[in-house]
Amino acid sequence: MSITKHNWTKDEIIAIYNKPMMDLLYEAASIHREHHDPNVVQVSTLLSIKTGGCPEDCGYCPQAARYHTEIEGNDLMSVSQVKAQALRAKSSGSSRVCMGAAWRNVKDGPEFDQVLEMVRTINKLDMEVCCTLGMITENQAHRLAEAGLYAYNHNLDTSEEYYKEVISTRGFEDRLQTIENVRKTNVTVCSGGIIGMGESIEDRAGMLVALSTLNPQPESVPINALVAVEGTPMEEEKPVEIWEMIRMVATTRIIMPETQVRLSAGRMNMSREGQAMCFFAGANSIFAGDKLLTTPNPDVNEDMKMFEMLGLNPQKPFTKVSQPQTVEAEDSQFAPLGEKPKWSRPGHTIERNLEASGKEK
Repeated sequence: MSITKHNWTKDEIIAIYNKPMMDLLYEAASIHREHHDPNVVQVSTLLSIKTGGCPEDCGYCPQAARYHTEIEGNDLMSVSQVKAQALRAKSSGSSRVCMGAAWRNVKDGPEFDQVLEMVRTINKLDMEVCCTLGMITENQAHRLAEAGLYAYNHNLDTSEEYYKEVISTRGFEDRLQTIENVRKTNVTVCSGGIIGMGESIEDRAGMLVALSTLNPQPESVPINALVAVEGTPMEEEKPVEIWEMIRMVATTRIIMPETQVRLSAGRMNMSREGQAMCFFAGANSIFAGDKLLTTPNPDVNEDMKMFEMLGLNPQKPFTKVSQPQTVEAEDSQFAPLGEKPKWSRPGHTIERNLEASGKEK
């Protein structure tokens, strides 16, 4: 039985990543079978509850207000709209709903109260609820936990070193602090990153070092392939080769054996055969639906055909961790504090981000 290790080094991870493909796949698939049912894959639905207008400068993101993309922004969705979408997702086989809002960080007030009500509503539908809302404080994490949140997503995106080439409006330490705040509750952690942003293999390994040395390791790790969107600083980046995705999935599985490895953005460019190889290498979750926040994604019916072809079954909710209880707003023990935390603003400049900001549509 493989033992979870928390002191992986970058050199060790690079050595795994660069193994001959057949050896890498065999090791990853063997570890996967020790800890997971290889014929079960979780289907999650990602819902953008507030789109566009984000003040950050993430070089990959079409939702940043400073870049001139074709993304149509929308205000925060209503609770009833979210419930309708969740029911639709459940009927098509999803066991988890992930709600994303294009915020830098959560601010106490009516909008956050509305998100808390969305969490309560979806948890009562017996579905896992995940949120990605930007940086959060410990008190806000406790309020989400009380509402019945199952997971909080806060991606590291890349290595600490390369992070400075992608984002200048917040620091890598903010990501780690938010994860630490979530860990003070019973909410599980979802944190991964993106490959194909111009980073090196060393950077990919550096991101995995940061994730694998967390104790406990994240319960889920999304592996995204960059979807280069016109108008963003990374619009010219070449698509990631499927073999790079397979290597990244396999390496993640080997160093984080109990984690759910999520095959996330970029599946539109992957063949069924390529996705099957990712499942064999240890991926056991996908996002379904025609969009991942704002980028295209395979149709859910196509995914179900692929599942049938491969003999895969959708994972039932609360398989890994039991369902959290929902505390109603009036019974909450955690009141809004109106906090104004000092999240970092590093202040350095990234030339390609500045150039993209200055371009016209």
